[in-house]
Amino acid sequence: MITENATVVSIENNQTWIETQRKSTCGECSASKGCGTSILSKVIGNKLSKMKAINNINAQVGDDVVVGLNEASLLKGAFVIYMLPLLFLFLFSLLGQFVAQSIGAPNNELLVIVFAVVGFLLGMKKVKNFSKSIEKNESYQPVILKKTNNPSIFINF
Repeated sequence: MITENATVVSIENNQTWIETQRKSTCGECSASKGCGTSILSKVIGNKLSKMKAINNINAQVGDDVVVGLNEASLLKGAFVIYMLPLLFLFLFSLLGQFVAQSIGAPNNELLVIVFAVVGFLLGMKKVKNFSKSIEKNESYQPVILKKTNNPSIFINF
């Protein structure tokens, strides 16, 4: 399980919204002084990400919590989102090449490009369908695992 610290920012209609701070590892390596990514990371800075999380521990607004996400679900989701459109693009471009050679098209590059674009769009449609199919699946949702609030000690003088 991948975990991250977060803060509960709102609870609306039995949905708990949390905010996490995006972190970057840029600037940690020896090449950071001359790296464009490191400079861009410093300019953009750390931003907050807001998302829904499953709240089985009755966390309240303002609570600091630890949020977890199933690693296998994250890897499967990332694979589908990034690789499926590319896979469709390559397969359809090969299909376009085969069709262009079969019909003896004089401008086969254009046909290959058209097939590749159609394949990419079909891959994106599959990603959208996958996204809708996992929308309610709890194994793909962040889950609040525990509260990390430290009780404050007030000393009056």
